Amino acid sequence: MATCDVCGKEENMPYNCRHCGGTYCSDHRLPENHDCSALYEWNDPQGVFDSGFDESVDNRGGTSAKSKSLSDRLPIDTGPGGPLAYFRGNMTYTFLALMWLTFLFQWLAIAVGSAFGYPNLHRTLFVLTPQNPEYVWTWVTSVFAHDPFNIFHIVFNSIVIFFFGPLVERYVGSKNFGILFIISGALAGLGQVGIQLAQGAIPPGGGGVLGASGAALAIMGVLTVLNPKLKVYLYFILPVPIWLLAAGTAAISVFFIQTGGGGSIAHGAHLIGLLVGLAYGEYVKRTQNVRTPDQFQLGGGPGGPGGPGGPGGPGGRRRF
Repeated sequence: MATCDVCGKEENMPYNCRHCGGTYCSDHRLPENHDCSALYEWNDPQGVFDSGFDESVDNRGGTSAKSKSLSDRLPIDTGPGGPLAYFRGNMTYTFLALMWLTFLFQWLAIAVGSAFGYPNLHRTLFVLTPQNPEYVWTWVTSVFAHDPFNIFHIVFNSIVIFFFGPLVERYVGSKNFGILFIISGALAGLGQVGIQLAQGAIPPGGGGVLGASGAALAIMGVLTVLNPKLKVYLYFILPVPIWLLAAGTAAISVFFIQTGGGGSIAHGAHLIGLLVGLAYGEYVKRTQNVRTPDQFQLGGGPGGPGGPGGPGGPGGRRRF
């Protein structure tokens, strides 16, 4: 049984809208009957309704027909049925793909550095370090990079983003989700580096951080505010509300930051990412009308088909 978000009617076979994430009865299943947010996001990027009668008339959201985005100019098919359809309007899957591509490039950098006598090539390209925080590219590359010598690091972060990411992307939109992911990940990494410098706790190998857990915790933070009762199966076994999981993560992070323990886990990055997500979730809650179901719905944003760290690697890098 489920309750319709509009009229409160109990339904044995409810309808879950893949655009706004709401749950509705048969009378309110149509987008226009439950004031679906997708109604306000309609566009016509392929010109389906463009008669072509007058090319000076703009029928595509106020942008000139001659003006196209970079993605429109690239010879990449992301339309329905295309080989990249899952990435169409779907930042969650796009970021997951970038994480795994970055993982391959990390191994390539290690191999090239070893072959040509540049042992620090991987560290220079992908690790955000306290010695060189001015390497601004690592603010972003470190978010997508993971410990190349421990496959479980990237696997665990991928699982968290795969389950939580699509929900948040539906709530805030693909563009805002992308901004949240990059900004929260970068702030989490910079915050962890700042904590290392303040505590003087730089490992012999040089320290530094890498991993997407800061962004993953930000995603969880948004869900904690928008849908605190959402059930999450801890280790796929124990059902707990997401607010309790967030509170436990914050408590553990604060404890290890204060004691200077936690091994090579970037607890500072975890805490900062979570706080960024909580703040953004509160902003969304106050400024937008977001309907939040109490169940997972797998898949990405509205355009595509439906559907945080451990011991560091060599050099004392902290994973998050």
